[in-house]
Amino acid sequence: MVGFFSCFRRGSSGASNPQAFHFSPPFNDPFALPHISDRLIMPAIESNYRTKSGFGCSSFEILSDNLGSFCSSVTVGLIDRHPDGAAANCCDRGNSIEGSASPKVDANDMRRIYVHDDDRVLVKIVHFGHPSSVGIEYDENGNWQFRPLWARRAGPRAWIYFNPEQVKAAIVTCGGLCPGLNDVIRQVVFTLETYGVNHILGIQYGFKGFVDKNYPPIKLSRKLVKTINMEGGSFLGVSRGCPPLKDIVDRLEEWNINMFYVIGGNGSHAGATAIYEQCEKRKMKMVVVGIPKTIDNDIEILDKTFGFDTAVEEAQRAINAAYTEASSAYNGVGIVKLMGRQSGYITMYATIASGQVDIVLIPEVTFTMGGKHGVLEYMKQKIELNGICVVVVAEGAGQDLLEGVGGLDASGNPILGDFGKWFTGKVKEFFATQKIPIDAKYIDPTYMIRARVCNSGDHIFCSILGQNAVHGAFAGYTNITIGVVNTHYCFLPIPIVIKKPRMVDPNSVMYHRCVTSTGQPDFNAPLRVPQLATSPAGKQGSLQPHPPPSRGSIPRGRL
Repeated sequence: MVGFFSCFRRGSSGASNPQAFHFSPPFNDPFALPHISDRLIMPAIESNYRTKSGFGCSSFEILSDNLGSFCSSVTVGLIDRHPDGAAANCCDRGNSIEGSASPKVDANDMRRIYVHDDDRVLVKIVHFGHPSSVGIEYDENGNWQFRPLWARRAGPRAWIYFNPEQVKAAIVTCGGLCPGLNDVIRQVVFTLETYGVNHILGIQYGFKGFVDKNYPPIKLSRKLVKTINMEGGSFLGVSRGCPPLKDIVDRLEEWNINMFYVIGGNGSHAGATAIYEQCEKRKMKMVVVGIPKTIDNDIEILDKTFGFDTAVEEAQRAINAAYTEASSAYNGVGIVKLMGRQSGYITMYATIASGQVDIVLIPEVTFTMGGKHGVLEYMKQKIELNGICVVVVAEGAGQDLLEGVGGLDASGNPILGDFGKWFTGKVKEFFATQKIPIDAKYIDPTYMIRARVCNSGDHIFCSILGQNAVHGAFAGYTNITIGVVNTHYCFLPIPIVIKKPRMVDPNSVMYHRCVTSTGQPDFNAPLRVPQLATSPAGKQGSLQPHPPPSRGSIPRGRL
């Protein structure tokens, strides 16, 4: 891509100048981001984010009795360096006292709030994994799965491609509820207004809001959304499914929208990409930016998605309640069903967090119910030994054992049978045939988890995602989503994160930690150990680990 990436270099003055620059090595093709200047002639303008956010026209009054002879009051004025290298005072201090600059000013220079477009983040920290190592990623042929190295770092740019006074933005929330939705909406509005945007529309009830005349767009402002982060759900409302694509793009064009923010999961992001492609065909001056929302934490490449930590926290409470009920009953059995259609992340993490679970069942690991090594027989052993058994299942677990399920819902997600109720029925039936009385309690906290206000960690996480979504849009990127990769916020192309859902690897360290916590055996379901591909010499590789180093080869003091 010749577009945006190769149009900047850092000048001697420390400012970003729109001159030809090539960084080596370049971004890998899958991580190259579409930019609006690739198809339209759009000159960059200097960003006003610094001055609008209060960074550029600031002074710091240092008032301290402990500074002694250094000063009693020092004002440090920040200067703005323009692209031509000239330095100009950005504020008139009037009669303020001029003092010596603090020796820490250079290190804490508030001018440096921008992120250069050449900044990049490693997508994968582990550069190579030996076949004998746990948690190593392989392709379908059993080869080491090498991922592209770089993703573009998120953050405000010194040069933007939209005049804030001419921006008309729209925000939509799609799919199911998730803790933190209102925080994201709120922060997108806050950041847009910080740039100077005055026209912000909230589309009601997902993509349906584009065609349903009973629910016109809402004019959003800082004042209107200031306190919505204190409530669960979505201030704009959500819905599944998508009306005709043409109708959506027609409305966007009719309303002169040039920034479109889609908050949703894999299906909603696929819809965002389809909208982007239609806008490309019409040569619309509009960018599409996604913010990934999935409580299942099943989006590829990202460290996690917002609301996941809150979901684990709330799920842990449900598990602890099941344990309390089961431990207080004669032959008590507690069964908890948690969210996770295709990925068992919530189930796995909540199980580890609780520490009170005997059996965990997730979609990624098959199992048998009956037989000598089945789940039911193991539950019988736990009841006979301890008088209590707590089981946590993901909603997508054991779907191969159910009959009459299949198909997709309006969002493109698989339609699942109710495994939790089915499993509870099978447990009661089994113990009845064994003539063992049990007191079984079944808990499904799904909607309690989805609808709650997010915790403090997710409040912060959502705020940063919302801010970076706006920064990405003003930088001119389109068909992108925002996420954390190896603890750094990045701009990522939507197609690469929606290729497939991220799933728990049964060979991973984290899953081993989970089953170590429960102490459960393998319920007749061998873990999927990849086979090594044949080497060029025609010899099959070995899954045996490297032999340990001899004692003499280990440096002293490091045994």
